[in-house]
Amino acid sequence: MEYPQEMTRRNLLKSVACGFGSLALSGLQQVSAQSSNSLLAKPSLFPQRAKRVIFIFMAGGPSHVDTFDYKPELFSNDNKDIDFVGVRTNTFGKASKRKLMKPLWDFQQHGQSGKYISSLFPHIARHVDDLAFVHSMHTEGVAHGPSTLFMHTGATNLVRPSMGSWISYGLGTENSNLPAFVTISPSSSKGGPRNYGNAFLPAIHQGTALGRAGNVNGAKIPNVENAMLTDSQRKRRFGLLQKLNTIQSNAYSQDDELEATIENYELAWRMQMEAPELTDFSKESNATKTIYGIDEKHTDDFGKQCLLARRMVERGVRFVSVNYSDESANPRWDQHGNMPKHADHAKATDKPVAGLLQDLKARGLLEDTLVWWGGEFGRTPFSQGKDGRDHNPRGFTVFLAGGGIKPGISFGSTDEIGGVAVENRVHMHDLHATILHALGLDHEELTYRYSGRDFRLTDVSGKIVHELFS
Repeated sequence: MEYPQEMTRRNLLKSVACGFGSLALSGLQQVSAQSSNSLLAKPSLFPQRAKRVIFIFMAGGPSHVDTFDYKPELFSNDNKDIDFVGVRTNTFGKASKRKLMKPLWDFQQHGQSGKYISSLFPHIARHVDDLAFVHSMHTEGVAHGPSTLFMHTGATNLVRPSMGSWISYGLGTENSNLPAFVTISPSSSKGGPRNYGNAFLPAIHQGTALGRAGNVNGAKIPNVENAMLTDSQRKRRFGLLQKLNTIQSNAYSQDDELEATIENYELAWRMQMEAPELTDFSKESNATKTIYGIDEKHTDDFGKQCLLARRMVERGVRFVSVNYSDESANPRWDQHGNMPKHADHAKATDKPVAGLLQDLKARGLLEDTLVWWGGEFGRTPFSQGKDGRDHNPRGFTVFLAGGGIKPGISFGSTDEIGGVAVENRVHMHDLHATILHALGLDHEELTYRYSGRDFRLTDVSGKIVHELFS
């Protein structure tokens, strides 16, 4: 038995006047589909200091007191017992005796600012007058998973859009042939794809992942190139696919998932034209490769990631996440019982990060590219086991550069031993709000309606740290 079709406006147009109304509607939708592109560049709400962001993620929580937050009292009071209220709820919730542990590396002053930097980072130390250190960071979560998610999405346990997705949604891309948001060598653990996911934002704003954690493999984009087809064959296949998509789109005009799929296919087609050149380093000079540490034993992999980040922002990608991470149970900087291991991670990342800063500045890109370096939290000033440090979300350091950030400054501070942020405290929500502000976005206005309420990256919190801007 044949049941009557549901009488919608679309079906009515198909059934009356020989279907001419449906033809007219189809034509209008094709025009609309051709002119719509969710990634088209959008105007900022106010003048931008930065047009794009490179986030250098140090997974595991580098120790601020061993790197950039110089605390003389740790040297003078090494191995002394202090009363310390722990950072882990229900674990060290009450004051207990803990042994202070001095940094394992010396600190020296650098640059005109006289900033104290650990000997772990001799290359970054040469750029201190371009950097703004925030020593008063604090965040949510005490374990890697929740804190990493919070750093990327503004939530510890809920499925929320990542920061890169919010920026893609708010500003679009400067290059329609490339994604607005790319993450290089992300880890599948500690939040995994949620750290670059779009959640309830349109799917086109999800981060495009390149490589896998700890091995950029030349940073090739999976499934972009198809050696079995010629350019003309790919073009004909894409044309047929778009005709089929148009038919489906006309039949289901309110299907957001279908529209997102069509947009992703279109982006994938455009990427086939541009992405292979993007990831080809053969035209980069040997001098450029040298400053990133490419072809050197300890720095080759991360150097390639940092060079790729520069090539991406140079071509208009809005948000690039560069991940120093791996797939192990404990992220790389997570030294609970072996702080000397920090030296290996510093050696792998110091020269590439310094090379990125140098290269961006030489090309005039640092002026409108905001660089953000940091981990999900810091580490405690007391020892854990023989020579380790525990997690510390109550006080730690990140640094920023470029994008209108005031150079050569240190903002905020932890207490005299580096345990807790005490002066000009900056919450992770505040840092998110500040970065959005640099991009010309108002963190309170950048919202998306979902499930009956408006959501935003900073939830109901966050204040802009205006003192960080020139």
